[in-house]
Amino acid sequence: MDLQTTLAGFPNATPLDGLDQAWKWSLGPVLHFAGVLSEDGTRLLQTNQRGRHDDELARAVLAFAREHEQALIGTDRPIAAVPGFSADGYVFDAVAATAPEVHGHHKAQNPDLTAVTYIVFPAFATEVSGRESLEEAQARYQKMLSPAEIGREAVPFLKMSFDNPRTGGGSTNPGRALTYPRMLRQEIPQLEGAPGGFVEWENRTGEVWRVAWEGEWVLSGAEGERRGMSLDDVLDVADRTLLLS
Repeated sequence: MDLQTTLAGFPNATPLDGLDQAWKWSLGPVLHFAGVLSEDGTRLLQTNQRGRHDDELARAVLAFAREHEQALIGTDRPIAAVPGFSADGYVFDAVAATAPEVHGHHKAQNPDLTAVTYIVFPAFATEVSGRESLEEAQARYQKMLSPAEIGREAVPFLKMSFDNPRTGGGSTNPGRALTYPRMLRQEIPQLEGAPGGFVEWENRTGEVWRVAWEGEWVLSGAEGERRGMSLDDVLDVADRTLLLS
């Protein structure tokens, strides 16, 4: 496949100024795309924007991605991220990349292109662990992160399990599963008055924390066991564990 010819033939395709072997194109007023060839010209690094779009941000993401190709697409990880990114007017601090089997873009019209396309997007260092399974990477990219929304907020990586004998709530999956930080903040307070219950969570660095109610809050994790904390203190610790990068 001649990638340059393929990209130049996309609807409304024009060169992306300021970056060699890069193009931008769009599908109507809502979907906006930009892509750059890898250094060896055999793969496409593509970034997508929905609604609000910014060519400067797209250029910055693609330039950073090509500069860090090996770390982003040179491994067998389904999703990867490199910190150190910045762009004027944005708080993103990383660029992430997803492998073809995660994103599936171009599959309907050009499946051969899908196989050599990596979707890159502005991200936050707290969002990607580098240990995601294929299924977890798909869930992060397709459902949780909204990677085409350039005005989005961070969704820190979090896996959680819980059981609450008082409310009857609990995990239905084996082990810890991906969820949103708001679920952690929602379930911890429900433990009060529920001896035998617990909430356990894992952050992006692989640290595991556990909180239970034994007539007082008991928190255990990387810093050992702590007792006699207030609920606000427990929630503050939980928040801080998710911001570790």
